[in-house]
Amino acid sequence: QVQLAESGGGSVQTGGSLRLSCVISGKTWTVGPGAWYRQAPGKERELVARITRGGVPREYAVSVKGRFTISRDNDKNRVDLQMDNLGPEDTAVYYCYTSAQGLDYWGQGTQVTVSA
Repeated sequence: QVQLAESGGGSVQTGGSLRLSCVISGKTWTVGPGAWYRQAPGKERELVARITRGGVPREYAVSVKGRFTISRDNDKNRVDLQMDNLGPEDTAVYYCYTSAQGLDYWGQGTQVTVSA
């Protein structure tokens, strides 16, 4: 079993920054790649960024490339998402994701709201 706990969401104005953190607990030695997804009201959940188990970023959504940075600290069992130059289009619930032993694990989500 693996548990994910996100933190760092909140409300900011356009152009502001937030840093989301996802702490992984449980059988941490079994987890694989990590990722952040988001879901805006009325829209499907979409991939924001993903990172390998070794900490190499592998993919960013086109809409966030150059503004968001995903990172990983395996000593702290943490996957972070640094979000800069935020805009109203980034408003969503952000979810941390990982997989372990063939199973998918999701965090509970953290709300990010960006006002114009």
